[in-house]
Amino acid sequence: MFTGGCEHCCGLTDIGRKRDVNEDHFLIATLSKSMQVQQTSLDRQAEAELFSGLHGKLLLVADGIGGHVAGERASELAINTMSQYVLNILPWFYRLYGEDEQDLYDELRLAIQKCEAVIDAESETVPEHDGMGTTLTMAYVLWPSMYVVHVGDSRCYVLRGEQLSQITVDQTVAQELVDRGALEHEQARSSMWHHVLSNALGRGMEKLRSSVYKAELQANDTVLLCTDGLTECVADADVKAILLARDSERQACERLVSAANDAGGTDNITVIVARFPGE
Repeated sequence: MFTGGCEHCCGLTDIGRKRDVNEDHFLIATLSKSMQVQQTSLDRQAEAELFSGLHGKLLLVADGIGGHVAGERASELAINTMSQYVLNILPWFYRLYGEDEQDLYDELRLAIQKCEAVIDAESETVPEHDGMGTTLTMAYVLWPSMYVVHVGDSRCYVLRGEQLSQITVDQTVAQELVDRGALEHEQARSSMWHHVLSNALGRGMEKLRSSVYKAELQANDTVLLCTDGLTECVADADVKAILLARDSERQACERLVSAANDAGGTDNITVIVARFPGE
């Protein structure tokens, strides 16, 4: 079991009870403006006012596909590539207005394409990694806006008051059948197509489809990112009850993972809990 966290955020990943290898990965990062001042005539107080300031949060989860080393490597590549893209290319350091927001959507889709290219390149050059793939769900918070880019069936939720809302839509064959009216929503969970991804990074997918969502956060909202190791075993109502308990972020992560393991732990389990308290 591995944990990572920052103020008001915590992540936890666990192998579960049925798998030999944990193919999930996650990342939590704080984005802030910074520069190394070599020399200045400003006093320290003025310097701090000019050159510091919190600007955003980056939350990512990825669920590798391909078994053993290959799946773990695919999720690692996706997390590393996306985080490096945000750090080095994506212009997160400015506030978004008007047409800038569409530019951000385009950049997020380009970042997903970059992840796909990196995974495909390694699949072609490393025989034991052939056919590997991963889901990827990223929440990029520029308060109060949250931009979510999504491939696969890992999920993003927002808890507001006592309402738990799923922001992402699973990219599975079962969900496509629901969308077409060929399957009832209640039947999707037990369908033979429930576990079959219709979209993923890598795995030789002919056409990558990334979804981008936007949510406006409010003070006291809680954001949850998770892989399907949680949602396959724990109903949304039970997830909501755990988040409503208002334990610490770490305790909430531990209780979510424990609930999944108590229900069978059939897959790797990864969760990120991020709270945005009011003043």
